[in-house]
Amino acid sequence: MSSEKVSPSGDKVRDAQLLVENIEVAVAHGEISEAMVVAEGEERTTWFVWLLVACASISGLLFGYDTGVISGALVTIGGDLGPAELSSGQKELVTSATTLGALIGGLVAGMLSDFTGRRPVLALADIIFIGGAIGQAVCHTVWSMIGCRFLIGIAVGLASCIAPLYIQELSPTRLRGRMVVVNVVAITGGQVVAYGIDAAFENTRGGWRWMVGLGAVPSGLQFLFLLFLPESPRIMIRRGNSEAAQAIMAKIYAHATPEQLDLKVKSLAAAVKQSVEISNTTTLLQRIRLILFDGINRRALSESFPGLRTRMKRGSSLYAPFLVVACGMQAFQQLCGFNTLMYYSATLFKEIGFDQPTAVGLIISGTNFIFTLFALQYIDIIGRRRIMVWTAPGMIIGLVLASVAFHFLTRKTGGNLVDGTPYSHTWSAIVLLAMIFYVASYATGLGNVPWQQGELFGLEVRGIGTSLATTTNWAGNLLIGATYLSLMDRITPAGAFGFYAGLCLLGWLFCVCCFPETAGLSLEEVRLVFRHGFGIGESARLRREKRALRRGERVERDGDSGEAEKA
Repeated sequence: MSSEKVSPSGDKVRDAQLLVENIEVAVAHGEISEAMVVAEGEERTTWFVWLLVACASISGLLFGYDTGVISGALVTIGGDLGPAELSSGQKELVTSATTLGALIGGLVAGMLSDFTGRRPVLALADIIFIGGAIGQAVCHTVWSMIGCRFLIGIAVGLASCIAPLYIQELSPTRLRGRMVVVNVVAITGGQVVAYGIDAAFENTRGGWRWMVGLGAVPSGLQFLFLLFLPESPRIMIRRGNSEAAQAIMAKIYAHATPEQLDLKVKSLAAAVKQSVEISNTTTLLQRIRLILFDGINRRALSESFPGLRTRMKRGSSLYAPFLVVACGMQAFQQLCGFNTLMYYSATLFKEIGFDQPTAVGLIISGTNFIFTLFALQYIDIIGRRRIMVWTAPGMIIGLVLASVAFHFLTRKTGGNLVDGTPYSHTWSAIVLLAMIFYVASYATGLGNVPWQQGELFGLEVRGIGTSLATTTNWAGNLLIGATYLSLMDRITPAGAFGFYAGLCLLGWLFCVCCFPETAGLSLEEVRLVFRHGFGIGESARLRREKRALRRGERVERDGDSGEAEKA
């Protein structure tokens, strides 16, 4: 079914009624054309949106800060927690406790936000983060440190799931990808700040306590800012508060006419109507079953292991729930091994002979930050799929080069890194260059694209879907963080980085075969992509139709302007 065009009749009220009727009919037939309601200045970002995104992105800053700060803390704790030096196992526990907490926080975050709204969950994350940061700063035993790291992890898991979702639901369609990347910029910026603070306190007695304790400052600021931020308009409509939703939309589309704004809200309400009915007539467990067993949501949820399929009775066509797009992209982001650099970069660079390992780690985090800014500028222009297909090979090249460099670097020590060994400066420099190239490729694509996950799900299951995808991310993070040092010992650094390169190759093949383009489609339209398999062709068709409609509208507006000038 294709939407009817509304012909101007001279009666604006009647035209508006016809347009709303067309929207409702389109929704009923599963076809949503947001192009029917284009607001003036929709392509421009208002100060309200920038301020809102900046405040919400403090969650990303906390995420990045905690990821980066532990790298410097691990090499400066010394005997402050009891043992003269932390063992590899204790370091893995300190690191992995945060990831385990984040896995749990991410699992409950989306579902909790469906009941309370997005904003209260962010506030809860801030409170937990403040407690965990102060607890780390004053602890004196390894297990108390591990407990506080676990608490911090819960906060990070809550924030990493909800911040991108909150931003997506409050951003104009044409700028949604860019706004979510602002949160990723904050993550990388937090890592840069963390490495800078690590370097500043590296030679200070007990300096690691300042490193971890200062994380309470931005979380306290965000908690105060949240008192003045609005709830998602989709959540307000879901609660039946259309007036509040319209007031929020008026700030998002500040240049729109009152008629356009009214139609925008009505089109959103029409699109959300089915989701509201499902939410009001089902339980949480029923919606979890819906996302796992409904074909469209299922394909949007899982694809960690391409090709695996469970055959069920006729008509079900059930894919295993750990298999399609959102979870697959999040698994790829973690299994590529990037976060091992964030957690252990200072340890790694110290072992290969750099005198200032924390400062060298700052180069890595700085590269991550700079190339995330590139993604901020171009993700909505180039598109999510194309950026992934182009950048993933760069990650593979960087990891293969690092593997080769480690092979030649460690030949005289039996393939393993031995602390204190005078390694070749040339091969050490090649390792650093390979890591920079790898991180640049990661930051441009894989560091950003998986966090667009919220756009893959209908509102009725968006919280559940993002929870499951975020949990996949943290499960992969836990696996990588808990096994990295052991993997380096068992199969040598050359083998470990070669192994990560192989996983990146599998991830790239997944993107080529299964990851559709979503740039330029509304949150409601993205769901339609998955009506036909993974929807790579369907998304291309929808985007072509929207571009054609917009070109037609521009031509029509230009024609009207020309006639007005002649008159």
